[in-house]
Amino acid sequence: MTDTVSKEQRRKNMQAIRSQSKLENRVSRELWKRGIRFRKNDKSLLGKPDISIKKYKVAIFIDSCFWHACKLHGSKPKSNQAYWNKKLARNKERDIIVTEYYNQNGWFLKRVWEHEIKEDIQQVVNDLVTFIEYAKQQESLTE
Repeated sequence: MTDTVSKEQRRKNMQAIRSQSKLENRVSRELWKRGIRFRKNDKSLLGKPDISIKKYKVAIFIDSCFWHACKLHGSKPKSNQAYWNKKLARNKERDIIVTEYYNQNGWFLKRVWEHEIKEDIQQVVNDLVTFIEYAKQQESLTE
């Protein structure tokens, strides 16, 4: 199936997609309010974690249901299915590679689904604070 917009318009549309979502910003604001200090989308780390704390080896990814093909809420566009199937499969493969990298290198990795944040952001933030505090304790034991 052919694309319904020109290459120039498609390029503009794709460039308008931001690397930070509103959900990521909501979560990071809540963590900041609770005194957690971190970096967002650190390009020096594999996969550019949405939230990272190098000192404690913490990497947090907030995965959208669409882009990361959530089994519960992921959907695929009806047009250009070959492209989208390949694109979403590649995203899932990359997630596996990134997860393995952080696990093998002693990082504390957490992945949060978009739907978890939409269902109960306070619970997600509480879980993340607990996760970060645990990582801090573990890192202080190894020093």
